[in-house]
Amino acid sequence: MNDPQEVGRRLDAVDYLVDDGLAMAIFLALRLGKPLLLEGEPGVGKTAAAKALALALDTPLIRLQCYDGLTAGEALYEWNYQRQLLAIRLAEARHERLGDDDLFTAEFLQERPILKAVRHAGPRPPVLLIDEIDRADDEFEALLFEFLGEAAVTVPELGTFTAVRPRSWC
Repeated sequence: MNDPQEVGRRLDAVDYLVDDGLAMAIFLALRLGKPLLLEGEPGVGKTAAAKALALALDTPLIRLQCYDGLTAGEALYEWNYQRQLLAIRLAEARHERLGDDDLFTAEFLQERPILKAVRHAGPRPPVLLIDEIDRADDEFEALLFEFLGEAAVTVPELGTFTAVRPRSWC
């Protein structure tokens, strides 16, 4: 988008009415490739803004719903233990032995919202909506802010994944 007026027109085209201030904030966030923090009372349209932005940009919306007690694993990734167990049983049936290097591979990795946003390979970056961030624990908030600053996630068994495109995260 070339200017705040275009942001307004594109959001209007997907039935989201935006004022000049929000159009400017969205334009600058997109232009600078920086996250955008929207604050306000429930029901004022923060989530709707992220949904409309994803529609206007023709890109996926990925949503992370924060809550008290949310862990990094629930937001970043987890291992598909059932598939790993099946692989172990199959290897045993073939009289083979699997090690950690065989079980902790991308094949068994389940992406959660943050890793999914980082690894998104589409033509445009996704819109990552981190909803209700104020409900997350202080430690989790710190992790999110670090992630937002670096646009990278580390999976200890596989290494660091870094977003390849500028981000559109709200």
